[in-house]
Amino acid sequence: MLKYLKRYRESEETLLLFEKTLMPDYVLASFRDVTPDFMKKIGAKALISDIDNTLVPYEIAEATDEIIAWVGSLREAKIPITFVSNNKSDRVERFNQRLNCTAFADVHKPSVKYIMKSCEITGIAPRDTLFLGDQLLTDAWAARRCGMKAAIVPPIKDKKTLFFKIKRLIEKPYMKKFARLH
Repeated sequence: MLKYLKRYRESEETLLLFEKTLMPDYVLASFRDVTPDFMKKIGAKALISDIDNTLVPYEIAEATDEIIAWVGSLREAKIPITFVSNNKSDRVERFNQRLNCTAFADVHKPSVKYIMKSCEITGIAPRDTLFLGDQLLTDAWAARRCGMKAAIVPPIKDKKTLFFKIKRLIEKPYMKKFARLH
């Protein structure tokens, strides 16, 4: 019986560790909810955002007029925005062409190297930065590793590959728990 309890406690500790690592601070309906007022309300002075499935679906190569206006509203409010993507540099460069923001491609999230570099460039500490993405296992985890606030939006158009299906299956209990707590 003691052996079972010990194993149960260890699995509970593992779940809690993953919960602290993967649980976002905010689940939003869309990137549109990240406004200057929202940023001020949560005490965030800079934004780091994923691109694919967070702002546009994979097949939209360039920033839309809506994205351009959104970035403009953040800039107007003196909120710097940088992009970090696991996608290839030609895709990220094309998306960023009309935005002219700092953008990093092929960053291997949840690696934190380019996320921390984004903070260095903006001069704003990770604790004062919001990370916006659509995946817990890459975006929220990377934000947590840096000590940032994490906001997750539903994927715009999810890939149907086995890899993505498994990732979403892993994320599901954490998203349900977030919904229960908030």
